[in-house]
Amino acid sequence: MSAASGFRTILSLATQLDMFTDHVDISHAFAQGELLPRDGHNGNVYISSPPGYDEDSRYFNRLLKPLYGVPSAARAWHTTMSAFLQREGCETVGFEKSMWRVVIDGHRILLGAHIDDFFISCASRPVLDDFRKRLLEAFEGTYEGPLKHYLGCEITRDHIAGTSTLSQKHYAEEILRLYEFWDILPRNTPMKPNTRLSKHDCDPNPKPVFHRRYRGIVGSLGYLVTMTRSDLAWSYSELSK
Repeated sequence: MSAASGFRTILSLATQLDMFTDHVDISHAFAQGELLPRDGHNGNVYISSPPGYDEDSRYFNRLLKPLYGVPSAARAWHTTMSAFLQREGCETVGFEKSMWRVVIDGHRILLGAHIDDFFISCASRPVLDDFRKRLLEAFEGTYEGPLKHYLGCEITRDHIAGTSTLSQKHYAEEILRLYEFWDILPRNTPMKPNTRLSKHDCDPNPKPVFHRRYRGIVGSLGYLVTMTRSDLAWSYSELSK
């Protein structure tokens, strides 16, 4: 399960069960992890001084925490974060290592994580607040309030109507403006019906500028397809070929 589908799954459950959903951002997450026992030499990682600092041959530098750029930094953060959640009684959902669940005082908590971004759902506001505070006591970060933006998506919750709406309006507008399609008239369908693309439609020697532009446009569409615009999947697949 990808981060996108996991996020949509938890948000869907939170909507059905009328849960509150909060957003927490962990600051400098990789640097808050614990070095792994097998990192470096017997668990010790040594580095040279940063640029601008004079080296002294009598001394060497040993890392106390992972740094961004260290090969195992992401794994160290995930291991540290997972250990905290396990101490809180959380367990992962199936084979998905970034989706967690736990029952506290009779209330179910659902949690999703994408590197340093957490969204936490619970039907009880006091239970949710207490859990969020313990998370921010364990790791330095900020409470971003009720979930409104996540993974480039805008989220609109209507607790009375029992609905949640996802969109990527801002991201889509950025793509249109970046590639100068903002003034193009909209169409009812993503691709003209019965369109069949073939390698014979391609320029055998495209100009590098055109090649980069085309790849950039298709790559940008890929994130829309993954998150909110599954209706573009066929067109995206065809253009990617």
